[in-house]
Amino acid sequence: MAFFIASIILILVGLYAVLVKKNIMKIVIGLSIMDTGVNILIISLGFIRGRTAPIINTRDLLVNTSSKVVDPLPQALVLTAIVIGVAVTAAALSIVMLMYSRKKTLEIDEYKELKW
Repeated sequence: MAFFIASIILILVGLYAVLVKKNIMKIVIGLSIMDTGVNILIISLGFIRGRTAPIINTRDLLVNTSSKVVDPLPQALVLTAIVIGVAVTAAALSIVMLMYSRKKTLEIDEYKELKW
């Protein structure tokens, strides 16, 4: 239950940073925090108390395996999401660096030419 609450708090903190902050670096950090919260939520949804990781390394796991291990799909999805999240964060940070090198500021109000 604590993981659900922690993940929801992380998602809300990241959403707050994305919606309220005017500094582009803070927005990117907020996206990263929100990504971490979603990953923790997916992992905590796949957790079942009393079960083990889906690695069969003892003899008692060979019999009736499905009732003794957790589903490996959420773990695989989160591993993929972590890799994608790191790539998106790296791309966003490189864009932020280019924006800073051109205007010498990261305040989003200074980039009016980006509006429609």
